[in-house]
Order: sequence, then C-alpha cells, then structure tokens
Amino acid sequence: MNDWPEAWSDDNRNRYGRGSASAHPEGARAMRQVRRPASGAYGGPGRSAPPYGGVPQQPTYVDGQGHGGYDDGQGDGYDSGYNTGHVYGGGGPGGPGGQDMRPRPNWRRRIKWTAITLVTVLVVTSVATYFWADSKLHRDVDLSKVIDRPATGDGTNYLIVGSDSREGLSAADKKKLHTGSAEGKRTDSMMILHVGDNGDTLISLPRDSNVTIPSYKGSTSGKTYPATGRQTKLNAAYAEDGPTLLVRTIEANMGLHIDHYVEIGFAGFANIVDAVGGVTIDIDKGFKDSYSGADFKAGKQKLNGDQALAFVRTRHAFAASDLQRTKNQQKFLSALAHQVATPSTVLNPFKLYPTMSAGLDSLTVDKDMSLWDLASMFWAMKGVSGGDGVSMNMPISGSTGGNLVWDKGKVKTLVNELNNDQKVTVSSE
Repeated sequence: MNDWPEAWSDDNRNRYGRGSASAHPEGARAMRQVRRPASGAYGGPGRSAPPYGGVPQQPTYVDGQGHGGYDDGQGDGYDSGYNTGHVYGGGGPGGPGGQDMRPRPNWRRRIKWTAITLVTVLVVTSVATYFWADSKLHRDVDLSKVIDRPATGDGTNYLIVGSDSREGLSAADKKKLHTGSAEGKRTDSMMILHVGDNGDTLISLPRDSNVTIPSYKGSTSGKTYPATGRQTKLNAAYAEDGPTLLVRTIEANMGLHIDHYVEIGFAGFANIVDAVGGVTIDIDKGFKDSYSGADFKAGKQKLNGDQALAFVRTRHAFAASDLQRTKNQQKFLSALAHQVATPSTVLNPFKLYPTMSAGLDSLTVDKDMSLWDLASMFWAMKGVSGGDGVSMNMPISGSTGGNLVWDKGKVKTLVNELNNDQKVTVSSE
C-alpha cells in the first residue's frame, strides 16, 4: 500500500524521500520532546486517513515535563511555554533550574554611599561642634589697648594665667576648695608657652617676681598712666589693672611680645579635671598644707578637681615656696593636657563634650584667639609633658625685699632665642 498521499507523484517522493539507503523511510529520532503518533495511526489496518488534505499532522513539541508546545489536534493550543516563563526547558520560577534571577546586590555601590553618608555626618558634626565651641569662648581681653609693645618674633607666645577668682563659687564651694573669701582677683600662676618649629618651651613666671610697672593705658578709663619707676611683685600688676597691665608689664620687663592671653579661675580648673575623669600624676615627695588643703603621699595617684587645685596652689609646704609651686603647676598642667588629648577622651563624646564645655566656659581669652590657636596651645602643652619641649622657671639671680630678681643676662639670651625660634639653651638653675 502506498503510504504517500495520492496527490504526490514519484518525483515528489524522490525529492523528499531520497537519501535513505533503507527500503523504508528514515524513522524519527528518539527525542524525548517528540510525541510519536499513537499505535495504528497512519499505517496498519484500520488507520484513519490523515487530516488536512492528506498531509500527516506534524508531531507535537513538548518540553519533557508534559507541558504543551505545538498543538497536536487534541485542543492543547499553541503555548510554547512563554506564558509560564519556561522558554528553553526552564525548571521553575525565576529562571533555569528554579534559580532566583533577581539582580545581585551591588556591594560597591552600597559601600560608596555608606562612606559618603558617614563622611557627611562627620563633616556636619565637626562644623556644628566648631561653631558651638567657638561661641562659648569668652573673648574679653583686648590686647590692642596695650601700648609700646615690642616687635613680634617667630613662633607664637601664649601667656597662660591661673587666677584666684572666686567668681561663681558658693560659700560651701569656697570652704571645700580652701580658697578663702578674698575680694578681687590676683594671679596664682603665670606661664609663657612658646610654640615654634624648633620645639616648644614652657616658662613659669613666679608671681613674686620683682618687676617695674611701666607706663600704661587704663583698661577701662583709657587714661595713660606714666611710669614712675615703681617696683612691685608681678601679680600686683594684674590686681591693679587686670590682664592688659599684666601683659604690658611682662613685655616691658622681658622684651618679649605676647601674642595671646588665656586665663582660668579656681572653679573652672577643678571642673575641667573632674570632667576629664581625674588626672594621674606622680608626686616625688609627699606634703601637707592647711592653707590649700593639700595632703599628698609620694607616688603615682589620680587627683580629682579639688585635689588638683590644692596641688597647684600649695606653696607654704615648701622652703622655696614660689619656685616649687611653679614646678608643680607646670607638671600638673602638662599632665592635664596629656590626659585631655588621649583617645579615651577625644574619641568618647560622653567625656569629650563635657570636658570641652567645662574648659571653654571657664576660659577667658583675648579677642583674636581662635579655636585653632587654643588647640595649638594644648597640643604644645601635651608635647612638653611628653618630653618634646623644654619646661623651665624664669632664671633667677637673687632677691630683693622678698621679691625674686630675674637674671638679666640669661633673660636677654632666652628672649633672643625665643624671638628667633631657636632651641632654648638657657637654664633656670
């Protein structure tokens, strides 16, 4: 029986069936996705005639899992798998083998934006902190009122003053801190800190130093007072007309230009020490002083605000009262600056901001003092305490009427070295 449609000629058969060496047409490849006609169809006894004008219906394409492809005449319709996402034998939702085809996280982009956010927060916080701190500085000293000033030299000279001001202290505070109730303000300590490229130098000026009061312009009256050759203790200049006369007196007696002025009172000093959590210091020899309330044993120990104030104010316990006190003051202030600059303070906002607040609230500075100048001063103090600079007393040659007389030759050499920002070779011994 002829298996080819009646309308096809031998030529057609030869054209489409040629190439097989077998007497029978080449069988369909054994492919899982090709559905063969049911047994008995188009051949054998009882088979029905092919539909579609005698052309055998093409086999149905399936995807290997029974999902429809091309219509086999049984009403499956044309699907091809596109409506389910199974284009090339896809195994499930999201892509081949059921894998999730969502885009992978762009970690480089995430890291970039995280870094940008952190930098932005840091900048905003830093700027806000700067303006907050700058607004708390008390710029009450006008050095432009100081007359007949020496020429400026290289480097920067800070006059650091600790006053015995009791301002803001209650009766209980005065008793606790052993400050007494004297009226007015005097200088309990005076230091010059030179910050330069060849090392920093911290020089203590004994408050009992014998000085000559020069001509000066009154800080409030504006009146000029001529020099009379009057000699007195250095701290009396401050008591007479405040910071500007003190600066004028130091400049006139030393010949050194003072660039900035910094002052702190009793209460402020104690508050800074407490805010930083106390300051550890090594005391060479124990001492007591009923006037200041000091009672210290030798050795390393941490001092709170009250104890620190007693330590830097004590002078009656020493034979060379004022000179030993200035050494203790230098030692403690350097330790304090070192403590403030440690990572445990700088990187801890719960300690840094209270310390800054306590310090800035209690400082009085000149009108030209910036936060950068103040920071430079503290870093220099820290450097001196770490051995990167020189710490010394004013060179003394003797005394007169109970006042200490400066060694004029050594002072001249010292000032020349500071003005030229040279390494200091002068000794106070």
